[in-house]
Amino acid sequence: MPSLNPAAPAEQNSSPHSLLPFLQSQSQTILTRLYQRPASCLSIFRLLAPLQQQIVMNLLWLESAIPQATMTAWVVHEGKSDYDLAVSTLFRLHILATSPVKLALNQTFKTSFRQALTGGGSTGSFGIPAPKDDKHPPMTVEGLDGYALERWETILHYMVSSGTGQTSMRPSKGVLYLLERSGLMAKPHGSLQITSAGFQFLLHSPHAQLWDLLLQYLRMAEQREMDLVEVLSFLFMLSTMELGREYMTEGSGESQSQAALTQKAMLDDLRDYGLLYKSSSRRFYPTRLATTLTSSSPPLPTSTGLSSGPKEGFIVLETNYRVYAYTDNPLQTAVLNLFVTLKYRFPNLVVGSITRDSVKKALSNGISAEQIISYLMAHAHPQMRKNNPLLPVTVQDQIRLWELEKNRLKSQEGYLYTAFTSPADYELVLNYAKQLDVVVWENAGKRCFFGTLDGHANIKGFIERRTGGN
Repeated sequence: MPSLNPAAPAEQNSSPHSLLPFLQSQSQTILTRLYQRPASCLSIFRLLAPLQQQIVMNLLWLESAIPQATMTAWVVHEGKSDYDLAVSTLFRLHILATSPVKLALNQTFKTSFRQALTGGGSTGSFGIPAPKDDKHPPMTVEGLDGYALERWETILHYMVSSGTGQTSMRPSKGVLYLLERSGLMAKPHGSLQITSAGFQFLLHSPHAQLWDLLLQYLRMAEQREMDLVEVLSFLFMLSTMELGREYMTEGSGESQSQAALTQKAMLDDLRDYGLLYKSSSRRFYPTRLATTLTSSSPPLPTSTGLSSGPKEGFIVLETNYRVYAYTDNPLQTAVLNLFVTLKYRFPNLVVGSITRDSVKKALSNGISAEQIISYLMAHAHPQMRKNNPLLPVTVQDQIRLWELEKNRLKSQEGYLYTAFTSPADYELVLNYAKQLDVVVWENAGKRCFFGTLDGHANIKGFIERRTGGN
């Protein structure tokens, strides 16, 4: 049997890639159009789990379908559930042709994937290399990495510094709109600030962060009257391009005009994320952020986001709430400033304290106590990892208590029902409200109770029927 195992994202080892559920939600028509592009088939294959890849490769070079019983006979008893899940996923992706008794690949996917592996054709699915330009020197890989890092960290810097008045660089309007639409930032007080989801986003790897934003970008394609197939095809084409090579922007094939319009819009958008560098109106370079979209290679030589800096951890937390962060990364310092009161800064060391006010500030921005504790654990210094438990229990408990202190009072909109003419009337209306399960609070001594906003119409109607509308 043929075998192929290209690099796949590291996140896939524990859970499916975040793009696969999105693809499974699309219609068969959209996926069949997508599978007409060899680059799309190769990229999707890279995102599959190893068992799913093996099933595809076992069927790829067969000219006819095989009975399901034949394939099942190759599966050991312990792996039956994993096999069933893999086959089910391939059916939902329409990579496998629908058949109750036989297994075969979707003919469109098979043809395009074979072409991706063996070459041939002239669809330009993998991009159109630009001819050499003697007037302008080529962009170096180091220059592309620096450009991508600057663009990507501008977004992360803005997220962690929003609302503090320390934002020096501002992403484009399109990026800000996407951050707000995705729920990573919100305007609780008129200006964009990081949310709880945004802080959780910062805890992810750069690869996962990038796909979080791209998935939201894909969901906005219909709203922007963009062809979803062309958007996906362009992203997959970028992921198969060669780093350091310059490409042309023209579309190709029957959908050349549509592809060209889509590329023109996406070139400006993806440039703001650092996925590509436009050398002219008709030429561009993909950066490492783009070429590693469907691979396990790191998005940049020096990891961006919260995973930049010392990979072994850099935070020391003492029982007196004092924090020592051995880092010179301004982004990590900005993240610490979200829940730590910083006191001293040295070339490679930041010193601060976790205080009631600093935690309350983080809680007011939607960051939870568990997220703070998780961040401290994830970036604990190697010296800290010798401790058991990893973080001082007193500090963990106090952070949770400060959160409980904030959550002691909860507000809820509703109506207060009072001034009943008799205890019997009060009990009658109260029992009716309890049957609807809309009673939030009651006081029998004062003959009053508080009901939810949703239940008011029913309670009001009940009272009017009892009193004849008076």
